[in-house]
Amino acid sequence: MPLREATTEDIPALHTIRMAVRENVLRNPGLVTTADYIRYLTTDGKGWLFEENGEIKGFAIVNTRAHEVWALFVHPDAEGRGIGRRLHDAMLEWYFEYFEETLRLGTAPNTRAEKFYIGKGWKNQGIRLNGEIKFTMSVTDYEKM
Repeated sequence: MPLREATTEDIPALHTIRMAVRENVLRNPGLVTTADYIRYLTTDGKGWLFEENGEIKGFAIVNTRAHEVWALFVHPDAEGRGIGRRLHDAMLEWYFEYFEETLRLGTAPNTRAEKFYIGKGWKNQGIRLNGEIKFTMSVTDYEKM
């Protein structure tokens, strides 16, 4: 099965994907550390990845303490194949099985990610101080998906 839970052993591949994306580019790589991945994959969250022929093509991580999507990225070479959708749906299914708190995320405006989240039923809550769009997904909204 191409979807599986991400582990700390996957961090190098996850970070490679994070640095390869064409939208929502991480302008300061120092803002995302190995310690962040470890924390969100072990104590403060959970992650999933899509693996095909031994290669990781995309991943999603939810921060369960802040109730935020910390990451949802697909390698540019694997875009347009439904990998992001599958990761998104697995993450939300798990999250709302264990939590009732509204889930949040931020993404850059005028991107494919913005259109993706709107299409998946996320609610636009305005612009964050960093210029990203703030989206929310409540358990009620999730149940309507």
